[in-house]
Amino acid sequence: MSENEVRNVVVIGGGPAGYTAALYAARALLEPLVIEGVSWGGQLMITSEVENFPGYPKGVLGPQMMSDLRAQAERFGSELLTDDVVGIDLSKRPFRVSTGEREFLAKTLIVATGARARQLGLDSELALLGKGVSSCAVCDAAFFRNQEVVVVGGGDSALEDALFLTRFASKVTLVHRREEFRAEPIMLARVRANEKIELVTNAVVEEVLGVEPGHVTGVRLRDTKSGDTSELAVTGLFVAIGHEPNTTLFLDRLDHDEAGYLVTQPRSTATNVPGVFAAGDVQDPTFRQAITAAGSGCMAALEAERFLAAEEHERVATD
Repeated sequence: MSENEVRNVVVIGGGPAGYTAALYAARALLEPLVIEGVSWGGQLMITSEVENFPGYPKGVLGPQMMSDLRAQAERFGSELLTDDVVGIDLSKRPFRVSTGEREFLAKTLIVATGARARQLGLDSELALLGKGVSSCAVCDAAFFRNQEVVVVGGGDSALEDALFLTRFASKVTLVHRREEFRAEPIMLARVRANEKIELVTNAVVEEVLGVEPGHVTGVRLRDTKSGDTSELAVTGLFVAIGHEPNTTLFLDRLDHDEAGYLVTQPRSTATNVPGVFAAGDVQDPTFRQAITAAGSGCMAALEAERFLAAEEHERVATD
């Protein structure tokens, strides 16, 4: 299709939500365009192995799973554009989506830009992502059976991760940079009562050890008060200091919460702008799983299809 033709559906984002939305929209003969992003695949591209996605009984590498989802969406007629969206106009329909050099018109829009886990900002952390460094305890805890691991963070998510990891790890060290925790008191009480968890406060991870062998062998901690450093032998580091939704382009037009996650209507993926739907981690601060993202991508495509059908029915009725 040429750029000046109005698309039925434009999907922004190339992750489980975006590709699933494209798959359903393509099977409904809506000929969706997926602007998947230069770094398509999202967080799963740095995930070593996925064992909790239905249909892969032996597990699958994150990049392979994303390639499979991408190929399936394309097989049914989705058009894929490996580029980043840099501008968007939702003030009137058709919506305008710009990648800088090209502009596309859309009757409906599905926002599936995902979220990114906050990182510590260490070169060693980046080098060992998927090799012992993780931001998802639910996804990766089973790989650390009978091993010692570290969790970094002081909020509810960090404490929940620490408690979850005790089902698998032999010991969990929870490192927090301050004495006080942001987590709910009841959550902190559960952590303190768990014999497998050791709390280390007023400390930060200064370095992740194991870059040379290619897997985490430990962490170097720095005391925030004395400046003293120490090393802790562990095989896993779970960073739980929050996530940031990729919503910068949409904040001036779409309703969002204090953290920037897009707000959708109850039991729906519809946003406050008719014809714009949001799916996946971009509107989900709670679960953040590939399977829930894919499910909401399906919902968004079905709702976009029904939205277009209702418009067509109304047009025919008034002719």
